Amino acid sequence: MAGLTAAAVAAVAFLAYQASANAPADLSAKPRTPGASVPSVSPSGGTKKPAGNPLAVPAASGTGERVVYALADRRVWLVDVKGKATRTFSVMPSTVHPAPGAYKVTSRSGSVRGSDGVRIEHVVRFATNEDVAIGFSAAVDGTTPTPDPARKTGGIRMKRADGDALWVFAVIGAKVVVVP
Repeated sequence: MAGLTAAAVAAVAFLAYQASANAPADLSAKPRTPGASVPSVSPSGGTKKPAGNPLAVPAASGTGERVVYALADRRVWLVDVKGKATRTFSVMPSTVHPAPGAYKVTSRSGSVRGSDGVRIEHVVRFATNEDVAIGFSAAVDGTTPTPDPARKTGGIRMKRADGDALWVFAVIGAKVVVVP
């Protein structure tokens, strides 16, 4: 069992390294242009991005200032009023997912204990599914482990620096758009 856990942790760490190594230093390098084609859903369920910029804001995520959460991509974008991503980062999804659609931030907590028992900060809640509150948060210890599939949790975890940025951006009433 310990060997399987170690292999799983190594695989996640490798994928996280690959993702961070391929992220552009400047997200504004290739801004999206109005009228860009609307992405289609890929066979894996993810949202296709315009060619040339795999980290572009999903076109089917609406307009204006918003937080965009792509379920299949495990990625969040903080989007300004002009539709430009000011930040994007990968996340570790919870075991209970929000349905695709538009939401508003309903509550926030500076520091609490998550439903998985982990101490978390900058909790930004926006949905409920299966009687589980769903929101973004960062573990105080900086970890983003894969959640226990046997537990119903709604915490979408991110690195602490990303949690800090989301906390400042996503105030009560802020728009959150979930795409497949």
